[in-house]
Amino acid sequence: MVSTTAAPDPHSGITAPAALADREPRVPAEQLVAELVPPPRFDAVRFATYVPDPHQPSQAAAVEALSGFAAGLGDPAAKDGGRRRGLFRRAPRTPARTTPSGVYLDGGYGVGKTHLLASLWHATDAPAERKAFGTFVELTNLVGALGFQQTVATLSGHRLLCIDEFELDDPGDTVLVSSLLSKLVGHGVALAATSNTLPGKLGEGRFAAADFLREIQGLAAHFTPLRIDGEDYRHRGLPKAPAPRTDEEVTRAAYGTPGASLDDFGDLLAHLARVHPSRYGAMCEGLTAVALTGVRPVPDQSTALRLVVLADRLYDREVPVLASGVPFDALFSEEMLAGGYRKKYFRAISRLTALARDAGRLVPAS
Repeated sequence: MVSTTAAPDPHSGITAPAALADREPRVPAEQLVAELVPPPRFDAVRFATYVPDPHQPSQAAAVEALSGFAAGLGDPAAKDGGRRRGLFRRAPRTPARTTPSGVYLDGGYGVGKTHLLASLWHATDAPAERKAFGTFVELTNLVGALGFQQTVATLSGHRLLCIDEFELDDPGDTVLVSSLLSKLVGHGVALAATSNTLPGKLGEGRFAAADFLREIQGLAAHFTPLRIDGEDYRHRGLPKAPAPRTDEEVTRAAYGTPGASLDDFGDLLAHLARVHPSRYGAMCEGLTAVALTGVRPVPDQSTALRLVVLADRLYDREVPVLASGVPFDALFSEEMLAGGYRKKYFRAISRLTALARDAGRLVPAS
């Protein structure tokens, strides 16, 4: 389906912007592995660039703890030139650990957990091909693309695996990830993860977590939790979020911004249902801005969760979002914001609001 707002403007003579709803990327397995690095927004972050809130001592404590964790991950392979393993070659097995093999950054949205996780990846003394950084969705998709055994073989030679936005939304993921991480820990892979939920509480409010308590407790055993308190830095001391624009303003901005996309919000939501969330990042590649007309509350939880993933991928790639319709804080119903996925929805609102603020430069001042 093609948005009617994306039709060529007969008065401009300018080619119409592309639509996100027309993009259906296919990502080869080799590319999935190669892209397990921090996203563009976090290319340059380091522990030194993290600014702890002086009123939240847990933030400075987290920097100190993670710096020490990184220092303990010196890579023996770096001494022999860090020879790259082939994608499908198994690494030698190292002794299993008897203590927690990783750190788990727990805290609310907007306290800088992803910044710290990416800083850990950068600070770890290992070649890029021996450390991986990806979201929970990207990790589960890698298993789907390669198969379980091949994923273990591919990642088992890594020094560090960083998992951002660690959440268990269904029982299948619980068993899969529990098994995968146990295998990797057995090969000596260090783990680091971020989440809005303590490891022992994963799945709570989403499915019958009590029925999968053994797997959840097994996951928790791999991590030492590190609590990070604080308010959302994305809006700390900033003015109120910008109000939505008109359809005309959004359309004109899209036509005037090379590399922007333009979609009707309903068309985009329908398209997200046809594309696996693991491909949303590839769908956003190369965009300079996303323009959306007719934004309205999402109709159901499945749609809402897909939108959360898209918001994360746009935020990672620093793609501004200009929209008409309802403001982003009205996307999710009161019931959704009180349910088991509420932290995901608040994170999406926070990130979309930040991107909307970035998009202000796309509309000329009156």
